[in-house]
Amino acid sequence: MTPTHDDAVARKGAASPGEPAGEEPEVRAEDPAEDPTEDPGEAERRLAAFRAAAASTVHEPSQPQRIRRPADAIKFAASVAGVVGVLLLVNFAKGTTLGLQTDIREGTKQAPHLLLSLATLISSFGVLAVPVAFAVERLLRRDGLRVAVALLAAVIAFALTVLLDGWEIPAAPGGVLDSLIWGGSRTAPLHTDITPVIAFVTAVRMTGRPRWQAITWTMIGLAALTGLTAQYASVSALAATYFLGRAIGYGTLYAVGTPNPRPPGTAVMAALRRLGVVPARARRLPDLDEVRRYGVAAADGGRLGEAARDAARPGAEWQLEVTVLDRDQQTAGMPYRVWRLVRLRDRSTRRAVRSLRRSLEQESLMAYALRSAGARTPRLLGTSDVGTEAALLAYEYVPGRTLAALSDDELTDPFLIDIWRQMELMQAARLAHRRLEQGAVLRGDDGAAWIVDLRAGEVAATDLVLRLDLAQMLTTLALRVGAERAVAAAAEVLGARALATAAPLLQRVALNRDTRSALRHDRELLTRIREQILRLEPEIEVPPVRLERFRPRTIISIIALTIAAYIVFPQVSNVDIGGLLANAEWWWVAVGVAGSAATYLAAAWMLMGFVPERLPLGRTLLVQMAASFVKLVAPAAVTGVALNTRYLQRAGIRPGPAVASVSASQLTGLAIHVLLLVLFGFITGSADNATKNLAPSRMIVIVLLAVAVATGIAAAIPPVRRRAADRLRSMFSGVVPRMADVLQSPRKLITGFGGTLLLTAGFVLCLDASIRAFGGELEWTAVVVVFLTANAVGSAAPTPGGLGAVEGALAFGLTISGLPKETATSAVVLFRLLTFWLPVLPGWAAFTYLQRKEAI
Repeated sequence: MTPTHDDAVARKGAASPGEPAGEEPEVRAEDPAEDPTEDPGEAERRLAAFRAAAASTVHEPSQPQRIRRPADAIKFAASVAGVVGVLLLVNFAKGTTLGLQTDIREGTKQAPHLLLSLATLISSFGVLAVPVAFAVERLLRRDGLRVAVALLAAVIAFALTVLLDGWEIPAAPGGVLDSLIWGGSRTAPLHTDITPVIAFVTAVRMTGRPRWQAITWTMIGLAALTGLTAQYASVSALAATYFLGRAIGYGTLYAVGTPNPRPPGTAVMAALRRLGVVPARARRLPDLDEVRRYGVAAADGGRLGEAARDAARPGAEWQLEVTVLDRDQQTAGMPYRVWRLVRLRDRSTRRAVRSLRRSLEQESLMAYALRSAGARTPRLLGTSDVGTEAALLAYEYVPGRTLAALSDDELTDPFLIDIWRQMELMQAARLAHRRLEQGAVLRGDDGAAWIVDLRAGEVAATDLVLRLDLAQMLTTLALRVGAERAVAAAAEVLGARALATAAPLLQRVALNRDTRSALRHDRELLTRIREQILRLEPEIEVPPVRLERFRPRTIISIIALTIAAYIVFPQVSNVDIGGLLANAEWWWVAVGVAGSAATYLAAAWMLMGFVPERLPLGRTLLVQMAASFVKLVAPAAVTGVALNTRYLQRAGIRPGPAVASVSASQLTGLAIHVLLLVLFGFITGSADNATKNLAPSRMIVIVLLAVAVATGIAAAIPPVRRRAADRLRSMFSGVVPRMADVLQSPRKLITGFGGTLLLTAGFVLCLDASIRAFGGELEWTAVVVVFLTANAVGSAAPTPGGLGAVEGALAFGLTISGLPKETATSAVVLFRLLTFWLPVLPGWAAFTYLQRKEAI
């Protein structure tokens, strides 16, 4: 009979470290009859059980012959990043790279000529001969598929290097690659003799054959040294060649796939026999993320078989649950784990990259520690390697279902309390689970709570990590039974004070990925959990915890700011800043500074007027100044709303009223902005002056009608109408009650509306003073229209602070209003300098002060 793939992998997976791959090890139990001290009847019974187990069957789906390994994708991305890094390095440090090249050339001149010639001769022959010899050796061992994949990678590498060489030299002589990496030499920029070899070696996988690896990379290194001494290659070029070859090799491996190294169930059962378990039958259970699971029924006999039989529940189908850790899966999810470790300040001892051995030891230690603490978790019966590509952990089998599979009726209060009793034992022993999601809690058939899935466990956990576990468990249970029941059950076991320590950690960033996804359907759940905890212990004060080192939107904002800089730079690149400052009339510059400063006082009054509660003027003014710093990393329409809402919440106003107050101020500001634009646009368009081009034209009317028709059509579509209504309702649901509270106080009303008008007046005064500082002059009505139009454009722009959009709109508006282009450009630069750039430094100081005082 022809052996199947699973049989071959089973033989390979069952091999011990000292046995050659591909040979089936002998799995043999000692004959009990040979032991003179053992009862012959007992020996015969055990021998019969072992022989029956040797024919045990494993029911599992057939495994694919080839798989795509996550590690190959990660290494491909890292190699591509290496190529990009080399290009950036030589672009920004050209002198350094050329200096290094010169030092190497001068250094190699001191080497004996005979030695260099010998190295050249050996590398010229060996760089191709060694890979060919390895390929022949693999073919003789009937491993031709591996050689074919590696050959494909070499062909792709050769074709790509030839293509790039042929395109770069004729099309861009003296270009970036030629001048920066290769120092202007007229040789081919990519090395067609080394790149295919590196790609071949990468794709053929010489792992486990250190001699072949050492010889091959020695030949490649000698070839690189030859290129350096002969002055037709540089360090930068060789580095780029290395990363390119590796990228092609790993990319080919991931695209084509590699032979499946995961041992099948038969190899797992063979490893169990070496542990003393005599499996009679086994079945593949549903996988748990990155690990495989098997249910195993042990025969009567064997050391661990007897232990498993003693631990078995009455009527249980299986006695053991075997978890298999596959080496190729250890890198799965590594980018996400690295991201979490870099982003979060949890002071954890976890590692993003774990070896198979470390993963096995970590889970084993957690299982033993949890049992020792008295928590209810399946007993770990044994561990073992499964060849060189996997390892197993044999647990006692606990029949039951996880939280995700339970119905709402089964989530009774006694069961919830039992879960928290297990958490209490874990917390007392300083054991952190780190993955307390719905798959980590099991309800046994007897109704008891069990803690499972210990892969990410941590012993001797810090206080912060233990509090994170509490926050995660609270959220997991609240997603199923609601915030009130989850908090009530936890408080009955742990107490209100222990829960209060977890309240500051109820942040989305602190929770696991699946939990964050579930919270998208209930965005207010974390707030309700905090409110329930505060009801239990209203007097306790727990300091907030900052978990994030940075936020993803910070990176996005930096990218947007860079793009915005490219948008603005062409507009001001031809402006002589020195001449601009020298020719400016400083009296009007001082007036512009006063107008810019008045806008912050106006913004503070605007917010205070629409908040029924009393707010201190000084701190509110500092918040508006801090917004000028935050504008650097977020669009203009977002910063004020987010920062003011945060400030109101810190001032003791509940989230709902805080959002409603800010929304009321923004809605009022928008309404006044539109009314002023219409009013002054009409006045300006009716006047016979130089600004008549700003009067409403036929095109504006057509645009307005088109917008109205599009809005009507959208409103006629029920899904679109409902979505828009829900969005507006959620945004302004509390605006009317807050406005009613404001209308009852004439002082608040005057403060809010006065601040809104003063805000516009301050900006208009600053813009008019900027124009007059360079000898320009416009009707004040035209200045108002230009500012209101540009401000609307900047609020809609996605760039930080409206960069690019505001400058373009202001320059265009001032130019068509009759101002000379040079004067308009200078006025716009001064206006943005006074209102956007100069306030950044005091805004940063205000932002830092408010954070230290925990006011935002």
